[in-house]
Amino acid sequence: MKLFRYLIPAIATLVIASCADFDSVDMQGGTLLEKQVQETYVDMPVRGQAPFEGLYSSLLQPGFVYGYQSNLKGFRPDDSGLLTILMSNDFESADCLLPDNDYNWFSTCGEYSSRSADYANPYMRYKAPYDIISLCNTFIASYPEDVTGDNLYMVAQAHAIKAYCYLLLAPSFCFFTPELDEPCVPLLTDDVKDPANNPRATVKEVFDLIIDELTFAVDNLDGFTRTTNAYIDKKAALALRARAELFIRDYQNAYDDAVAAVEGLTPYSIAEVSVPAFYKLSDHNVIWGYDMTTIIAQTGPECTHTGWIGSLGGATYAWWTGCYAQIYKPLYDRIPATDVRKQWWVDESLHSAIADVIKYHDPSTNNADEPVATLAYEDKLPFVPYTNVKFGVNEVGTQTCDEDFPLVRVEEMLLIQAEAKLGLNDAPAAKTILENFVKTYRDPSYSADAHGFELADEIWFQRRVELWGEGFGIPDARRLNKPIVRMAEGSNWAANFKFNIAPDDPWLRMRFPTDEMNTNFGIEDNEGGEQPKPGQNSDLFDGVTNI
Repeated sequence: MKLFRYLIPAIATLVIASCADFDSVDMQGGTLLEKQVQETYVDMPVRGQAPFEGLYSSLLQPGFVYGYQSNLKGFRPDDSGLLTILMSNDFESADCLLPDNDYNWFSTCGEYSSRSADYANPYMRYKAPYDIISLCNTFIASYPEDVTGDNLYMVAQAHAIKAYCYLLLAPSFCFFTPELDEPCVPLLTDDVKDPANNPRATVKEVFDLIIDELTFAVDNLDGFTRTTNAYIDKKAALALRARAELFIRDYQNAYDDAVAAVEGLTPYSIAEVSVPAFYKLSDHNVIWGYDMTTIIAQTGPECTHTGWIGSLGGATYAWWTGCYAQIYKPLYDRIPATDVRKQWWVDESLHSAIADVIKYHDPSTNNADEPVATLAYEDKLPFVPYTNVKFGVNEVGTQTCDEDFPLVRVEEMLLIQAEAKLGLNDAPAAKTILENFVKTYRDPSYSADAHGFELADEIWFQRRVELWGEGFGIPDARRLNKPIVRMAEGSNWAANFKFNIAPDDPWLRMRFPTDEMNTNFGIEDNEGGEQPKPGQNSDLFDGVTNI
């Protein structure tokens, strides 16, 4: 049920409503020339607004790659645009796990069969960002190079969205050597003369492009005031550039950009994360996020973040099948009891200070509201140990799954500042930044020395806890050259998914889909390694969950 063992022909559902409504444009010979499009968009800005909004709505769009599947009575539950990449990044890591059952559409990530060139999961993770990059290129080309005003703001945001797509795509296909000379992914630029012969760019070339795109956005979003955090403003572009710079160890610029990105902004307070959170675009710690409207969510509520990672929505695989997203127990065990984030997950007995006060009424009975973690009825199974309640919902048991999702937030930027300072050999400053953040906003008793970790591993530990379920698992492990360790003492991974992977194992690099290899003959595929076997590499250590 859960996997397509073959690829079906895919047409991306780009979902750009009214994006080509040129009813009043005179097209010579039925062909709309690029010059005409540019003139139309400049003279009639409303014409460009629809495809611009489409760039944003497509990012986490249910059914983005495969579209409606009649045999599934809707969309593939794992087909969620760029969200498929974010969730796969976590489900392939050590820290975010799903049960090994027939309802787990991400079992390919659990078992690492996601390197097959003919499976749907890796195909979606490759195709979705390139489809959006193509949309961005088309949109940018729809304006002249000397575009100004509001049109320039839209073009600048398209450049930033394109950079974000490459930033999600790149870490899956390469290792990050100091020289940044590994083959990475092909680039879709004006320099590509023959799409059928477009070789992979190096890591350096890909990240040079990412930073160039974000620099264009930073330089051209001065004066832009957004109406919602769903749009990328200058601070969001700076934050994305800081994230990119951290990948390539450009620590000074990463630090400077991370500082500038959060000027005047604050993280969630302890009180604000003492209840399920991370689902409102308007929250003060959201630098950029996705506006999951009811209309978008209802096209495939099971394809949303609430539908998979969240535990409080009714129209989810979790409630129906017990397929709850859990934290890796050895990581959970390292979180001090004084840290509010310990309560983001229920314990072995299904209790946490947050979960215990969340009540829900079984609609099939006249019983009083009951704690949601242990409640069971026809359409809901009880939580399993270490299920998360980190992510809130507009209404417990919601069928809409229209909660927003943070793509960049203040807390990440503070952790980038700490890591960048350490990379600049200023350990005291790194420690101060880290302790100020955690003591003020998560655990008043915190000390960076308490775990006995190396400072670099302590920062990574804080990222693993703070950013859990937001798509950072594999990218962080890759750029830090860390193994995937699922076999630390107390591991709650299912037997088939319980193994360790060395940081240089060639199997970690994704393979290119067969469709791409058949149309772009310039690509040399990743090779080597083999699918992990349960119990392998039990002697690996990650410096956090085992030392």
